[in-house]
Amino acid sequence: MGIYLEFERPIAEMTSKIEELSRMGDDAKVNIAEEVERLNAKRDKLIEKIYKGASRNEIAQLSRHPERPNLLDYIPLIFDDFQELHGDRAFADDAAIVGGVARFREHSVMIVGQQKGKTTKEKLHRNFGMAKPEGYRKALRLFRLAERFEMPVLTFIDTAGAWPGIDAEERGQSEAIARNLMELAVLKVPVIATVIGEGGSGGALAIGVGDRLLMQKFSTYAVISPEGCAAILWRDRKFAPEAAEALKPTAVDMENLGLVDEIVNEPQEGAHRDVQAAADMLGDALYQQLTTLLKVPQATLLQQREKKLRNLGVFDVS
Repeated sequence: MGIYLEFERPIAEMTSKIEELSRMGDDAKVNIAEEVERLNAKRDKLIEKIYKGASRNEIAQLSRHPERPNLLDYIPLIFDDFQELHGDRAFADDAAIVGGVARFREHSVMIVGQQKGKTTKEKLHRNFGMAKPEGYRKALRLFRLAERFEMPVLTFIDTAGAWPGIDAEERGQSEAIARNLMELAVLKVPVIATVIGEGGSGGALAIGVGDRLLMQKFSTYAVISPEGCAAILWRDRKFAPEAAEALKPTAVDMENLGLVDEIVNEPQEGAHRDVQAAADMLGDALYQQLTTLLKVPQATLLQQREKKLRNLGVFDVS
């Protein structure tokens, strides 16, 4: 049946009831199709009500749902002939950043994104998607490679933030992030960044500068997680719901602030309930944006990107 979060419990109970009733009907060879159909209709209304009324903190929980699809789930469903490239040519290969070339419909593209992992072993290998300097330097190498071969860049954001360990600081974490921001701002090919899960702090920004920023419906983008914010301000993580309301990290919030260019829809219960449908929606959104950007002359593209970046954070004090 899958993993359900606390606020999704009524849906889980209804789903369990439907499955149990269906099994009873199969065992007893009794036609209970009408009752199952009635319960399914009731379940659909319940799903619509719960997700439509989800709080910011609940959406933050969905953005890092254990079953939410990550970059390596999406790649085979959206792209063809993906060839992963490794290493920053200076220190090491950071498994928290995945990158490589692929075919996206009729285009060759460079893919770069964070990978959290699913199992405990994978999460440890990927460092929970929290990249170190060598990860961001690998990303920068791939950005430059894409520019050399005139390939559009598609980045996928899914991280709680950059790795804050002493080892990362010793190797220049802040410099690596800052350099990526600078280089992406003037990269001579189209850049589309998409938040597919949790977009956290500078770790997300390091691959998030571009011509378009997309967010999936149940993703988040903020300087810190609600739990982290609550631990700092209230010294108690139980205040995460209040912190989420203050942070306003959802895709709708970002769109209202003028920071997001498009919200990519998801299946009714989130991308984790129907990965193929979520991939189809994401692929269509990316293709539409990419087709538009490829028609823009390079000089105009860079001018528009500069204007977009300079307008971030502008607000009316009147």
